[in-house]
This record gives sequence, structure tokens and C-alpha cells, in this order.
Amino acid sequence: MLKGLEDALITFLKDFYTNVGFAGVVVMMAIESMMIPLPSEIIMPLAGWLLVNPASATPVWLQLILAGLAGALGCLIGSVIAYGIGIGGGRPLVIRYGKYVLVNARHLDIAERWLLRWGAWAAFISRLLPVVRTFISLPMGVVRSPFVPFAILTFVGSFIWSFVLAWLGYTLGSKFDEVRSSIAWLDYPIILIILALIGWFIYSALKSRRKVAAVESNLNPPTRISGRK
Repeated sequence: MLKGLEDALITFLKDFYTNVGFAGVVVMMAIESMMIPLPSEIIMPLAGWLLVNPASATPVWLQLILAGLAGALGCLIGSVIAYGIGIGGGRPLVIRYGKYVLVNARHLDIAERWLLRWGAWAAFISRLLPVVRTFISLPMGVVRSPFVPFAILTFVGSFIWSFVLAWLGYTLGSKFDEVRSSIAWLDYPIILIILALIGWFIYSALKSRRKVAAVESNLNPPTRISGRK
């Protein structure tokens, strides 16, 4: 099952990257950074595998840097969009519509704690962490983190993340089929783990929403109109 999904995604990205080159990496990473589930852990290794050509006149190290810059630029574009949405809509926007992308008030609280602890460096640190890196930009917009440090640190952190993943893709790409065959038996355990994590995340998001609704209900109890006797 996973191999079929991998083959389909690889085929799509191979065609896409072949047609548009590193611009395709920019587009994909921008989508990923707008909280749309297209993981960079797939985008960037495939870019390193499919776009970095050792036979090219351009040195491999420079191609990897270009891949990292493309990933960082895409991430910055998507992050700025998410940040702008956060500023424009604020906390009410997240509370009302965040459920559609599994972002809620608890995530805002996490972002606020990160900002209190790390300041603007929260943008940099989050870009080096799976999952967190995807949704951090919108809450940082909501809490109005200073934009220039946010943009610079987002770009730098994203470059490191993208460069490393592209390098891994380039290094392991030629051995992909061999490695994939040797771990094929892990497909079903991986599927179960992924489903369990998705289920846990959805459950946590729904549970948080119910708690928020209960608190709001207690703060604003329905008024009763009593009739005359």
C-alpha cells in the first residue's frame, strides 16, 4: 500500500520537477508551509534525488545549496501567507475556522509560550522540528511576532532543514529501490502507526474544542425568560 502511494507521488513529482525544475520545489514547499498536508520530508529528499545531477557542469554542492534555497524560499512564501492570515483574522479566526486544518486555541497557547521563552527564535527552532514547523506561522501571526525577525529566522531555519533533506535524498536516491525492498515488511506497522497518530491528533483537537465550548458555555449561560403567573 505504502509503496503504491510512494510510486504515485514519486511519478507526479518527477514529472513536475522535470518540467519546472527548482521552481517546483518552491511551489511544493509553499503549499506545505500553508498548513496543507504535503510533507517536506517527501518533497525535499525527492528534490535532492531527482534534481541534483552529478553529471551537470554545476558542482553537486552548489546544486544542493540551490535546492536548499528553493525549499527555504517556498517555505518563506507559505509562512508569510499563513502569518498574514493570522494577523488579519487573529485568535477569533483560528477558533472559528482552525478546526478545518486541525489548529485550535491550544496551538495558539503553545505558540505564545514558545514566544515568551524563545522570542523571535521560536520561528527558527520550529523550522527544524517535524509537524510543529507546519502550523507555527499562523499562530505567530496571531500573537503578532515581529515580522522581520520572523521572516529572516524562518528562511534560515528552513534552508537548513531543506538542505539536509535534499542531501539525504541525493545520497540515498540511487539506493532507494534497494533500501525500499529491504524494509518492505514495515509497511503495515508504519500504516498502523500513522493511522494511530492521525487518530490521536484528531481526538486531541476535538477534545480541546469541546473543552473550549464548555468553558464558553459556562461563561455565557443561556438566559431563561420566565413567564408571568
